[in-house]
Amino acid sequence: MNNSLWQNLLDVLGKINVSYDNAIELGKRKHQALVFVDMENLSKILDEEQLLTGKIQKLERQRGEILTNLSKAEPTIKIDSKSEELFNLAPTKAVEDRLKLLHKNLTKKVNETITLRDNNQVLAQSALNAVKYHLNKIGGATVEPTYGNSGNDIVTHKKKFDFKA
Repeated sequence: MNNSLWQNLLDVLGKINVSYDNAIELGKRKHQALVFVDMENLSKILDEEQLLTGKIQKLERQRGEILTNLSKAEPTIKIDSKSEELFNLAPTKAVEDRLKLLHKNLTKKVNETITLRDNNQVLAQSALNAVKYHLNKIGGATVEPTYGNSGNDIVTHKKKFDFKA
């Protein structure tokens, strides 16, 4: 078995873990920016998120390539093998233990990232609804007490002043 492939897998998983640490930190900063409607900071965070997402995608491609190479080197490893099956095929107990720890930490970090993302989506949607409400108020829009054919609110506008948005 090619020990360098296993070491490469450990290295990439370590880098992915660090990247998710950064994603969690960015998610927390984004949450604060959304709560305080700090658009300047939010813009910077979104740029950082885009770079980090690209980095994670690149690392995930590397992980896939390493797993493909491992499956070629070891016939018992299949492309669709479960992580637990892969751990049992590690060349040493130390590598197996490290893989298990990295996998456990990564699973926890991905779940935390998903929770932060979902919470931030709710905040962002609420902020957009508030902006929409205020724009409609400025523009003299009223919402009818019934829904239209598409299930959306029926909005009527009173022309208060001329402007081009």
